[in-house]
Amino acid sequence: MVSSASAEPTLLQRALATVSNAAHWPLILTVALFGLMAGYGSVAYEGFFSAQVFLNLLIDNAFLLIVAVGMTFVILSGGIDLSVGSVIALTTMVLATLMERHGWPPAGAMALVLIMGTLFGLMQGWLIQRFRLQPFIVTLAGMFLARGLCYLISIDSISIGHEGFSQLAQWRLELWEGASLSIGACLALTVVVIGLWLAHGTSFGRTVYAIGGHEASALLMGLPVARTTVLIYALSGLCSSLAGIVFAFYMLSGYGLHAMGLELDTIAAVVIGGTLLTGGVGHVAGTLFGVLILGVIQTLISFDGTLSSWWTRIVIGGLLFIFCLLQRVFETSSRRAGR
Repeated sequence: MVSSASAEPTLLQRALATVSNAAHWPLILTVALFGLMAGYGSVAYEGFFSAQVFLNLLIDNAFLLIVAVGMTFVILSGGIDLSVGSVIALTTMVLATLMERHGWPPAGAMALVLIMGTLFGLMQGWLIQRFRLQPFIVTLAGMFLARGLCYLISIDSISIGHEGFSQLAQWRLELWEGASLSIGACLALTVVVIGLWLAHGTSFGRTVYAIGGHEASALLMGLPVARTTVLIYALSGLCSSLAGIVFAFYMLSGYGLHAMGLELDTIAAVVIGGTLLTGGVGHVAGTLFGVLILGVIQTLISFDGTLSSWWTRIVIGGLLFIFCLLQRVFETSSRRAGR
């Protein structure tokens, strides 16, 4: 007779079950790729293996990580949001205008742009759900709308010289041996933790996965598909406006050309992070490593010193091709396993 204790799976058995599950392969490959690239840099370049170099990956890509968390939920649901870069630019313009031309305090200006970004995403989500429009078309329209509103405010860059805002931008969380994190990096890590909780610890997250897996089945199960769809895009808008605040910390200016093409970098980070473009499979933790991989690529090219910055785009493009092919393999494996 087998005891109940021996019937319980061991830690090794659980790990093997996780590895054997095709849904976890993209995340495992992403983490392994990050480890290989970081290990190569540590061996090939002196000074690469240091705490501050790795923390700089978060500092320099904090705004990308924040908006990528929001995009993860969108793609998990089977949608897409092309407006995120334009919302970031609009956020910086509104922030700069309110503080520099109207004398608003930073707290009030930041609260307003967060509400603005959330409402912008909410409007897009409502249009997608209410009229059954394609997310690509709705968010493309949102991209043009937000970018156009930037130029209604000003066609020139607006510098942010507010003392309180500048102090926030320069604030550092001291860690060890002179290593530190910026306020933007701290916000990005906080967003990742909240995103992990939303995705795996709430009914909202479970509904997002269900919608991405099969929307009709989610409806038959009685899940709040309509409400969740609207909230997904509201969350993406909130993350975009928060990323805009962090971008303003980074640039200390508002400009209509800020974050041009960032929506493509965001999608690339989410896909490289292991989230399937068809929806239903992915991890917020994978998105974190996807953003870190983009940062490592830039850092390796910077340490090399002989390569053009355009190699960053070439390598990212190659990785996207590889991960898209792998996604097809994973989908095929999952279907066969489900039979």
